Amino acid sequence: MAKYILLDTETTGNTKEDRIIQLGYIVLGGANIEVHNELFSTDIPIKLEAMEVHNITPDMIENKQKIEDSQSYKRLLELNNEDNFIIIHNASFDLGMLKKEGFENKMQLIDTLRCAKHLYPDIPYHRLQYLRYLFGLYNQEQEEAKKLNVEIKAHDAIGDVLILKLLLTNIKKEVLNQFNGVDPVLKMVELTKTPVLLKFMRFGKYQGKTFEEIKQVEKKYLSWLINNIDDLDEDLRYTIEYWLK
Repeated sequence: MAKYILLDTETTGNTKEDRIIQLGYIVLGGANIEVHNELFSTDIPIKLEAMEVHNITPDMIENKQKIEDSQSYKRLLELNNEDNFIIIHNASFDLGMLKKEGFENKMQLIDTLRCAKHLYPDIPYHRLQYLRYLFGLYNQEQEEAKKLNVEIKAHDAIGDVLILKLLLTNIKKEVLNQFNGVDPVLKMVELTKTPVLLKFMRFGKYQGKTFEEIKQVEKKYLSWLINNIDDLDEDLRYTIEYWLK
């Protein structure tokens, strides 16, 4: 039977040098639900900006295991095969961080961020916490936390996984609403692989404008973004390239 791994990480920061200091995931499928939640030590100092987000301080990870020695990481390696599904919000970040620890994903991937962009193109943001409040998931989370025996804290790995679990239910319902008769899990895998043609610019001087409007007003701006920002979001790059053609 396939396993479904809903996962999140917290890290020392978001640069190339940064590493994972918390791994949280739940495993669905079968009679029992597995809950994994561990903190890890690392040689990379936690950046203040990261502490501000996840509230993990150096003393909390002092003398903890390295991630590669932990039970949660070893179990993730056991689960890492093409029969299983890994579900992450903004998967490129977490999988990129896991890759630094030697983890090469072999599971079928569902990125709920990209799925949300496909399914809800008109909402202004698709961040996990934004969707938490938009869909009223906070009304269900205490009951869900009690079932799983976890504590809910925003930007905490296992707390965010719990929100991800609730969000996944909403997304599956919306998939069935928009794509009648499909297998919702396989459709989410397909949506994850499909770049999103974004409607609106989310930042900068043209924030809130459609890309079509920006092209008419200042096409050079789109060209500048493509040529000068190396780490553009994949969907943003795809959208700009579409409008520049």
